[in-house]
Formats: sequence, C-alpha cells, structure tokens
Amino acid sequence: MISVGLVLHPTRAVDQSLATIVDSAQADSVRVVGRAVDRPRLPDGVDVVSEQEFRRQVDGVVALGGDGTMLGAMRLMVERPVPILGVNYGNLGFLVEVTPAGLPAALHRLAEGDYTVEPHAGMGVTAGDQKRCAFNDVVLGRAGPGRTTNVDLTVNEVHYGYYRADAVIVATPTGSTAYNYSAGGPVLSPSSNAMVVTPVAPMSGISRPVVLGGDDRVAFRAEDELTVEADGTEPMHLPAGERLSVHLQAAAAQVVRLSVDDYANRSRVRLSLLDLPLRPDQLLELIPLELRRNVAAAIESPPEGRRPGDEPGRR
Repeated sequence: MISVGLVLHPTRAVDQSLATIVDSAQADSVRVVGRAVDRPRLPDGVDVVSEQEFRRQVDGVVALGGDGTMLGAMRLMVERPVPILGVNYGNLGFLVEVTPAGLPAALHRLAEGDYTVEPHAGMGVTAGDQKRCAFNDVVLGRAGPGRTTNVDLTVNEVHYGYYRADAVIVATPTGSTAYNYSAGGPVLSPSSNAMVVTPVAPMSGISRPVVLGGDDRVAFRAEDELTVEADGTEPMHLPAGERLSVHLQAAAAQVVRLSVDDYANRSRVRLSLLDLPLRPDQLLELIPLELRRNVAAAIESPPEGRRPGDEPGRR
C-alpha cells in the first residue's frame, strides 16, 4: 500500500484539506501518515508515527502551508527524497503550486500518475558535530549587537579572501530570489548547478557576490563568534576560530509539478514584483485568454448611460 505523509503549517487551519486528503486516500486505498507532533490536529483515518518512522515509511508528502512549510518538508525528507506536493495556505508561494480549492483535482492527477517532478538542490551545512540542510540559504550573522561578521572564505581548500560585513549569505538557485536578491545578489537559474555567496553591507574584504560551482567545497572560518541560520531555522553558534563547511547536494528534494507552464507563468509574475519588470504586452500574455476577452467585452460595452472613456463620478 502506498503511504502519503502530511506536513502541516504550525498554526493555520487546514482541516478542510485534511478531510479531502483522507477521503481521497480511502477511495484509492492509500495510507495517510502523520507525525506525532501534529497528533492533536490530525483527523481519524491518519496513522500517527514518530518522525523517524515517517521519514522511513512515506512514498510521498503533501505539505499544507506556505513556502516555509514546503521547505520544512523538503528538509525532513532530504535523506530520502520523495515527491512533495505543496498546497498553498501562505502568501507568496514560490514553491507551492496548488490552492486548497484545487486539491481534489490535484489528488486525482497524483493517483493517475499525471504529474512531473522538479528536482531541487540543497546545501549540506557542517559546523563541528552540528549538521543542517538548507534549500534556500545559509546566513552567517553577528552574535551580538554592534558587531560585524568577520569570516575567511576557502574554496576547494584554497584561501580566497575574507568578508567583513553585516552578514554573509550562501544561497541555492531556489534561494537566490530571497535574501540574496534583496542584498544585491544575482538570480540563479533553477537549472544551474551553482551556489552564490553574497555579503550584506560589506565594509572591507570581498564586496561583491561570488558564484561558485556545485562541486566546489566551500568553507568559512570565523574570526569571532557567529550565528548560522539554515533557511531561517533555529540558529547554530559558530565559535571563534571554528570552520563552517557548505556543499551543494544536487536533487536533494523532489517537488511535484502538475503544470510546468502555469508554474513558470506564475513565477514570471512574482519575479516581476521583485524588480524584474515585464513590458505591458508581456504581462498581457500571462492573463488567461478567456479573461482577456471578458475585459475587452466590458470595455467595448460599458454600462447603460456610460460611454467609453467616461470616468466614474465625473459629469
């Protein structure tokens, strides 16, 4: 029997989607699995297991939340990547594709095998005996107010210089549109096997973003105590003189895509909001044809008593 795991947003009400998933699973003889941490919120029909058993047993995951929930599901399954479907209960939704209203149709397509899988690279992060995984970015930051982030950069065991800045960001292609982009770093193509290192408000040392290959072994040595955040999760502490290693893990997660074209179009709209502007004719291409026809018809046939070009409230 196929087992589908559930990863829930920690606070948002997702009861309706849970009921939809359980009903669909019963109809298709699919086992639904949840984690013990979510036990109070899970309905009847969901088998509750430990996180370790969850990682071992599930054949796919449905993440109910926003991009943060999706990233959490990807990190959870990084040692054993399985297809992950994101249902958007958040705001932006770069990674999640399906709306709650579209979930029944999405589950039917999953049952029919009518979907594709989009691989995503992650980053393995090691500091002493501490290990994390990040799919967006790793941020080296100050351990206290009024201090700077002072680190040396090493690539493939060769020392390349140092950073003195407010923070230093290491981003994947997926994460290049997030904090990295806000700090002036480049947007990396999702198909690129690369990482980008970007200083935030650099004061001296390396002052520009550096794009590194996916096979490069990247390390930072802290001059002072620093904090290290992987995808904004609970920070690790990096003592002075200690070394932080980062390496890219290709295809560390599998994101379900039901319509590659629709997802690409939505991403174009979102990227245009991130100061990658589109011309009006390019934006028009993203509006469904039927909606364009409705707008054109409304312009050509104004309400009775109004003429084209009239403005509301003016005589």
